Amino acid sequence: MNKVVNDFSIIVGTKNGSGSSTANNTILRAIFKMGIPVSGKNLFPSNIQGLPTWYSIRASKDGYLGRRDQQDIVIAINPDSFTRDLASVAPGGAFFYADDIRLPITRADIAIYPMPIKELVKKDPNVPADYRDLVGNMVYVGALAHMIHIDIEKIQAALTFHFKGKQKPIDMNFHAVQAGMEWAKANLEKKDPFYLEPMNQTDGMIMADGNTAAAIGSVFGGAQFVAWYPITPASSLAEAINDYMPMLRKREDGKHTYAVVQAEDELAAIGMTVGAGWSGLRSMTSTSGPGLSLMTEFAGLAYYAEVPIVIWDVQRIGPSTGLPTRTSQADLSFTVGMGHGDSDSIVLLPGDVFECFEFGWQAFDIAERMQAPVFVLSDLDMGMNQWMSKPFEYPTTPMDRGKILWEKDLEEIKGNWGRYLDKDSDGIPYRTLPGNKHPMSAYFTRGTGHDEYAKYTEDSSIFIRNMERLKKKYETAKKYLPKPVLHPTKGATIGIIAYGSTESAILEARDQLARDHGMKIDILRVRAFPFTAEVDEFVREHEQVYVVEMNRDGQLHQLLSLANPEAAMRLISVAYGDGLPASAKWIRAGILEKSANVKPVQKAAAKKAIAKKPSVKKNASKKGAK
Repeated sequence: MNKVVNDFSIIVGTKNGSGSSTANNTILRAIFKMGIPVSGKNLFPSNIQGLPTWYSIRASKDGYLGRRDQQDIVIAINPDSFTRDLASVAPGGAFFYADDIRLPITRADIAIYPMPIKELVKKDPNVPADYRDLVGNMVYVGALAHMIHIDIEKIQAALTFHFKGKQKPIDMNFHAVQAGMEWAKANLEKKDPFYLEPMNQTDGMIMADGNTAAAIGSVFGGAQFVAWYPITPASSLAEAINDYMPMLRKREDGKHTYAVVQAEDELAAIGMTVGAGWSGLRSMTSTSGPGLSLMTEFAGLAYYAEVPIVIWDVQRIGPSTGLPTRTSQADLSFTVGMGHGDSDSIVLLPGDVFECFEFGWQAFDIAERMQAPVFVLSDLDMGMNQWMSKPFEYPTTPMDRGKILWEKDLEEIKGNWGRYLDKDSDGIPYRTLPGNKHPMSAYFTRGTGHDEYAKYTEDSSIFIRNMERLKKKYETAKKYLPKPVLHPTKGATIGIIAYGSTESAILEARDQLARDHGMKIDILRVRAFPFTAEVDEFVREHEQVYVVEMNRDGQLHQLLSLANPEAAMRLISVAYGDGLPASAKWIRAGILEKSANVKPVQKAAAKKAIAKKPSVKKNASKKGAK
């Protein structure tokens, strides 16, 4: 039996509300502290408790952190999902289970490890009777630690971090871990190939979830007003802001410099946000798809009245209530076209936890520079799960408040100024803020037709002039938006375009396609809409471009086709939205299937159509060059 070191997956099957989160995160953080690249993903139901839930952990010496379809080690604690959990173990894998679950095990192709969890925790005098079910989860942590060689000191460090140094819960849980380890040492014979060995691949890294990262980035970006209504999976973003604001946004005299309001619904939340943005505060709200639907009218008001606000959409599956606890990338088309009539949207697309932090503060700069709503599209996988990340750094660039006229500016203006007057030919007007004491500062904000001086009008020619200016503003926006990230491959004629949390799975699929099929593939991860010039150039440079995304209809593919109609035949949709995070397996399978259907005549036409333009590889942000 060949050893498999630092390259396998673990999944724990329990019940929602059983308290297994602490145990699972302890395993995750202990592996991380051993220097091994690792990711954790929680698959939980939308009820409060009782239904099956699974937590998957992937250790990858090569740094692949996307979801893995294969389950190498399965830990079954829930009788209701026992049969399913047993069937999910890959041949040659390992199956740990609570021995009070007395269901048949007929598989002979896997290692079987029963664990007397209830018996061990019942014997432990350190665990009160009413804590046994919760602390009992630590027994499987100990048994697993012994069998795959998780460092016990790293487990203790993980518990210390989780319980913030509180010794009583640390000791109680650590004793249960030790009991599980000692029992496994005395009673279990190693029959599987999986081992962990220390590495140094996590040095200088942190573990964090995207919602917390977004919250910290927003606080560092000067957020002053936050209105929100609870909704999975966005609630923890606003909750994290509530945690960090009192620590980071308090004056020396003890007074707070912010307001966080839990509104009665999503309409009220965005209404308050628009009002605060109009008054000059850096204001934001967070929601998911159903809430975003309700916010449409106020977002349209902010667009037309040109009020800067930030809206975080942590995506889940729809339509309607959909699957509240499953991830998705299906809000892109809706967000881009949000609002009735002719309207435009600025959309930021973070691809990892670090970018959730970065876009947290950058979104305010862009919103105020453009005087417009800025949408930031994360998703449940990135927002609520733990990811490795570079440490967050306080922004060093000055805050960009955009075109604001203060009292001294108005003194220097000869004649009246126009709130919606395009003085610089970039589509962006100047604004004043309430509280400005200069007599020329006032203007009337309205969502109905207005001229350059904010006066009501229904004149058709003035309306057209204003709408053309707004269109120009969104062209100007492109130079302020994050550039795409390029992962080049020498000699590639095939491309992949994607956005968001799919990147890690795509990189893994790209490497597998190169190894097994000789395919040379460039990857471009889009980070904003409207698309910048680098995106158009990437499309022109490649014979085929596969557009990978987590939704049914290929929404990014549709937007790219509209932006590049001459290259539409070269854009090939690889879209799949089942609520689970992207995996290299379905990306690889989708590309191979679509590749087989590309006819030779199409390939010849694609080669002929590629424009001889300067290479995008000189302009896009480079990562992962080979």
